[in-house]
Amino acid sequence: MSGLELLRAASAMPDRAGIGTLLGMTVEELEFGRVSFSLVTRPDFANPLGTTHGGICATLLDSVMGCAIHSALDAGVGYGTLELKVNYIRSVPIDGRRLVATGTTLHVGRTTATAEGKVHDEAGRLVAHATTTCIIHR
Repeated sequence: MSGLELLRAASAMPDRAGIGTLLGMTVEELEFGRVSFSLVTRPDFANPLGTTHGGICATLLDSVMGCAIHSALDAGVGYGTLELKVNYIRSVPIDGRRLVATGTTLHVGRTTATAEGKVHDEAGRLVAHATTTCIIHR
């Protein structure tokens, strides 16, 4: 299966395991070069200041950007994150706020790929944005 076909098949599995399940991620969109996931904040996402820990947004961004790259890969080709750069714009309460992250490919080459991602809150405000570089495993 192509990367996109594999992502679609995996998202349809009823008993998925992994980081997405742990954080309660929901697949919103799976297209070639573009992926969106959402999650709802909860108290166990809190940092010491009582707002959503930055690692939650970083994980959400790493997931959508990596999967956007994966969606553009041929069958049998994998990837791994080489670099992740996140910019945080505003804090997010832990009281059940829905966050939606979208990752989009910028470049998919033979040995590396790049993507960008954005996280918005339920009011449409930008919460964080990021870029990534991934290595392609052929």
